[in-house]
Amino acid sequence: DYLPDAAQRLAARYADVGVRTLRVDASGGRSIVEVLPGQVNGYDVARAWWDAGYRGCWVFALGTNDTANVAAGSGVGLMARIERMMSVAHGEPVMWVNTRTLLPGGPWAEANQQSWDAALVKALAMYPNMRILNWAAVARPGWFLSDGIHYTSAGCAARAEAIADGLARAFPEHGHSHGR
Repeated sequence: DYLPDAAQRLAARYADVGVRTLRVDASGGRSIVEVLPGQVNGYDVARAWWDAGYRGCWVFALGTNDTANVAAGSGVGLMARIERMMSVAHGEPVMWVNTRTLLPGGPWAEANQQSWDAALVKALAMYPNMRILNWAAVARPGWFLSDGIHYTSAGCAARAEAIADGLARAFPEHGHSHGR
């Protein structure tokens, strides 16, 4: 486990900021559209949750693999992917975690991640229920494994804390935030 100390995991960090109910469905290699053998894409997971009655705040930490798929020639562009996920939320609060890698080239290149992040910013104008956690601005190079994509234990801990704190700022319990 990347985080042997349970206090550093996402569930504990969410509890620290007052989140009472947490549902997580994370899977390596997941994208919004494409599927790996034996897996479900992000859209289908979210749609199943909605169909099962989930209502509340959504946190989407997708995009890294989506940018790679688009760079590799997928016919579904960045904005269409964001719109697909936002359609599942039906106007409920959504916080997106933007993306970053350390790679200078290839499908997962940082330049592609920046295109994704720009598409998220563009989508803000279309979705008043949407906020962005700017993970790309705070992620330190030392928090990445040697592949330049995945995180070390310290990176996972920092990301969990940033997501929970970002959620509390984006959608405070007694009020509304503005912008990203």
